[in-house]
Amino acid sequence: MRDVAALAGVSLKTVSRVINREAGVSDELVARVARAAEQLDYRPNLTASNLRRSDRRTGTVGLLVEDVANEFFAAIHRGVEEVARQRGAAVVAASLDRDPAVERDLVSAFASRRVDGLILAPTAPQQGYLHTEVRSGWPIVCIDRQPSGIELDAVVTDNRESSAVGVAHLIAHGHRRVAFIGGRPSLTTEQDRFVGYADAMANAGLAVRPEWVHHGALDSDDAKGVMLALLDLPEPPTAVFSGQNLITMGVVRALRARGLEHQVGLVGFDDFMLADLLDPAITVVAQDARAIGHVAAELLYRRMDSIDEPATTHVVPSRLVTRGSGEIRLA
Repeated sequence: MRDVAALAGVSLKTVSRVINREAGVSDELVARVARAAEQLDYRPNLTASNLRRSDRRTGTVGLLVEDVANEFFAAIHRGVEEVARQRGAAVVAASLDRDPAVERDLVSAFASRRVDGLILAPTAPQQGYLHTEVRSGWPIVCIDRQPSGIELDAVVTDNRESSAVGVAHLIAHGHRRVAFIGGRPSLTTEQDRFVGYADAMANAGLAVRPEWVHHGALDSDDAKGVMLALLDLPEPPTAVFSGQNLITMGVVRALRARGLEHQVGLVGFDDFMLADLLDPAITVVAQDARAIGHVAAELLYRRMDSIDEPATTHVVPSRLVTRGSGEIRLA
């Protein structure tokens, strides 16, 4: 606030009155303070009174993920919550809805309320906008995706390697025409999973044919439409690797609509509820989402205590869970 006052050429009291929206301040002064605050990237600390305590903590941890309703992120939430509860803290979570503008707005809102630290599943193409928060000493850990434009701690899974394992599993069961259906191509998880698919195809001496590859399926309905179109090709794929759980659900619906669920091989990335009860049950590359949440929360608390340590990346391994759909042999 002193910096804002100096830049605006007003008293500290005037800045305080503007920030607290008190009456009696002229429009001209309000505009000067607002310009200075924007230039300095200043935001009020809504819990300043709490931060005067000796421990300077509010007992809250922020968690921003793509969709809190998605069971993968719900499991991460659970893992974070278990660690936070041991430390007497509460977790405040919100959904980013794949919108970079929402990401920045929510980060700003959480920073203003001074949650003790933030765990973020990045949606925006780059996170350079976080430099101000990091310089201020606010600990941030990224999950699921590596940050871009800034060095931050991250907890991820082995997307490329485990995708290659899933696709190689289909190839080992006789499939040569293996399709790939992925989500948003701007996400590093999508990129890594596609590279893993391409690696497995190349290792088997198989070509990646453009007509068998689709990026940009955003939900189950999108994926169902994509899979139906693939099945209508003159030379349709005999197996498919799907890039995440919502896509897998759409592929299952498409195969069942055509009566091909026992003929077309399927391996999906990410597990989902009742996948083991379908007919055939769905073979998946399963991430340990709860462990990702645990590791991220522990890393966040270590960062609170040692803010000057270099940023690190922790890889939580995934595993192939064979259930039936990935073991369908080419007739």
